[in-house]
Formats: sequence, C-alpha cells, structure tokens
Amino acid sequence: LGGNRREALWHAAGSTPDKGLLREAHIAEQALRLPAPSEAEDLVADYRHLGLTLGRHPLSFLRERLRALRFMPAEVLQHYRDGQLARGCGLVTVRQRPGTAKGVVFLTMEDETGNVNVIVWPSLVEQQRREVMGARLLGVYGQWQEANNVRHLVAKRLVDLSHLLGELDTRSRDFQ
Repeated sequence: LGGNRREALWHAAGSTPDKGLLREAHIAEQALRLPAPSEAEDLVADYRHLGLTLGRHPLSFLRERLRALRFMPAEVLQHYRDGQLARGCGLVTVRQRPGTAKGVVFLTMEDETGNVNVIVWPSLVEQQRREVMGARLLGVYGQWQEANNVRHLVAKRLVDLSHLLGELDTRSRDFQ
C-alpha cells in the first residue's frame, strides 16, 4: 500500500509466482523507485480501468479554459432565469431518444459542479448528428428553461470539444 501506483503495479506484477523452470529460482534485486504519476495521469488511469475517479473531476482541469470560452458550470446555470441565453459544457453521461419523443434527444452533461439536462430538437439533431451522437465533451449554446423547478438547457448550437480531453476515455449510457 506504500509508494505510488506505478511502484505498486510493478511490485504486483513481480509477485506472481513463476511456473516451470524458474519456480525455484531466487531473484535478489533492490526495490525499484518509479516516479509518481501526475494527478492527470492518475485520473486517466482511473477512467481507463474503472470508468470514474474518486479524485478531481476531469473538467476541473479544464475549467479556466472553458470559462474563457464563456461556458458556465452547472451550479451557475441552475440559477439562470427562464428564457436566459446560456452556454454549458460537460461530459455527456446519458443520451436518450425515446420513441415517444418524436425525434427529440435528451442529453445529460456532467461537470465538476453537477449535471445539466439538455434538450435537442429534431431539426438540430439532423443538422448536428455527429455532435449529438459522438461528442464525449459537449459545448451547448442555447436557452435556459425553467418551469415548476424543472430546469433544462434547450440547445441551439452544439460544439464537440472532445479533443480537450486528450487521452481521457469517457463513455455515455445511450438509450433508444
């Protein structure tokens, strides 16, 4: 449990007993010291192996860049008034296109502060199918909608920002 992930992985790989000819061999070597991975490398490894992390949310690393593009975090959007123009960005965690919705796609985006539900009308789905169906990190330009304490971002334009995630592999749960 001591050291860092790289060292732990190295020691775990070496602790598997040899079979066959080398079963009886004794190998004496000094403990190897490997540099600790960065926080971002740990995060990428967490997502690769678990699909989540207990560390900082991936968008916390990108927040300054997203603010420069005027994308607001979920916690800020939740205080917008009905009808206000809004920009949100997040990891797409859920895509739904129920048969009863007449072509409307419902997305859930997640950032380090919470979730935003997005409504994409059929005409925009047709125009921006690649972004709707393929973006892992999605920027949404739209209009905030609030009625009876139910809040949505109604999309007017979508931008695939997945390239900002680098090696981070995220997956959404997609339902038809």
